[in-house]
Amino acid sequence: MKKATMNTILTLIATIDTPEAEEVRAELTAELNKGAEQKAENAKLYDTAKGVVLDELGDTPVTIGELYEAVKDNLPDGFTKGKLQYAVTRLWTAEIVKIEGKVNTYRKA
Repeated sequence: MKKATMNTILTLIATIDTPEAEEVRAELTAELNKGAEQKAENAKLYDTAKGVVLDELGDTPVTIGELYEAVKDNLPDGFTKGKLQYAVTRLWTAEIVKIEGKVNTYRKA
């Protein structure tokens, strides 16, 4: 079921005051909030890693592999090369310039 549908159901049954409606509201609310804690932990992980990565980047373009090798010992536990690539190419695009080529390289903006 889509989140929009669950929110609509919650809105529709918000004024119904029965034990059954309360049970449904509780289940829908739990389902809608599922993953929120993990999402918050991931946001903190990416935020911590961002400083490390941006401190390492300079004017000389480097590949993701080179960047990861340079910072891997200073990254938070669980921050993989894949997470670094995701962050550089999707999350931190305002701070990092992509130089397209056979192998893309990146430098600080």
